[in-house]
Amino acid sequence: MFKADLHIHTCLSPCGDLDMSPRNIVRQAVESGLDMIAITDHNSTRNVKTCMEIAENTNLFVIPGCEMTSEEEVHCLGYFPDINSLDIFQSYLDTHLTDIENNPAKFGFQVAVDKFDTINYEESRLLVAALKQPLEAIAEQVIELGGIFVPAHIDKTKNSVISQLGFLPYGLNYNALELSPNTCLSTYKSIRPELASHFFIQSSDAHFLNDIAKVHTKFYMHSLDWENFSAAFRIDSENYFELNG
Repeated sequence: MFKADLHIHTCLSPCGDLDMSPRNIVRQAVESGLDMIAITDHNSTRNVKTCMEIAENTNLFVIPGCEMTSEEEVHCLGYFPDINSLDIFQSYLDTHLTDIENNPAKFGFQVAVDKFDTINYEESRLLVAALKQPLEAIAEQVIELGGIFVPAHIDKTKNSVISQLGFLPYGLNYNALELSPNTCLSTYKSIRPELASHFFIQSSDAHFLNDIAKVHTKFYMHSLDWENFSAAFRIDSENYFELNG
C-alpha cells in the first residue's frame, strides 16, 4: 500500500507560498509518510524536474503533473509518464496560455528554482489565467501523450467541472475524478449518486507546506512506478486505489 498526494503546488504557482520549493516539498512529503506525490502547478511544469531530481535520493516517487485551466475556467489535472511527454505538454501550455502579464504584488511570484532554492526562471504570464482550449481538447492532449486525466476538486463551488458546466460532458475522456479535502466520498456520492460508480482520488491541493498530506489516496500496487500507477486506473488491473478512510 502506497500513500499518495497527487495535487501539490510549488512556488511557481502564483497562489503557492514561496516556501513551497521542491526541496521543502520533498522533505515535507517524506516526513509526512507519503510514498508518492504529483507536482501540479497551474499551467506550467517548470518545477517538476527539480522535484524529481531531489527525490532521487529518497524513497519518494514523484509523478510529473500539471493543473490546467480550460477556457471554461475548469481546473483539471494531468499526470505524465516521463520527462519527454512532460516537455511536449509544456510546449502545448506555452502555445495556448492566455497572454496576461502577471502582477506579483496582486497575484504572487511565479518562480522556478534549482535544488538549492536558487531562482532560475520567472514566468511573466499569469499562470492562473485560462488556456485558450476547451476542456475536451486538454483531456485529449493529455491522453494522447500517454497521461492520466482527472477533473480537479469536482466538489468545489468554483473552478470545478460541475460548478462551471453543471455536469460532466458526455464523451469527456477522463480516468478518475478528484475530491478536495473539504468533503468525504460517501457524502459526495449521496449528493451526486449519478457519479457513484466512478473512480475517485482525493488530494490536498497544497499551497502551503503544512497542507501536504492533509488527505491522501491509498494505492495498492505491485511496485512504485508509472506502469503500476497508470494501471490502477483500469478496471481490469490487479492494481487499484481507494480514498483514505
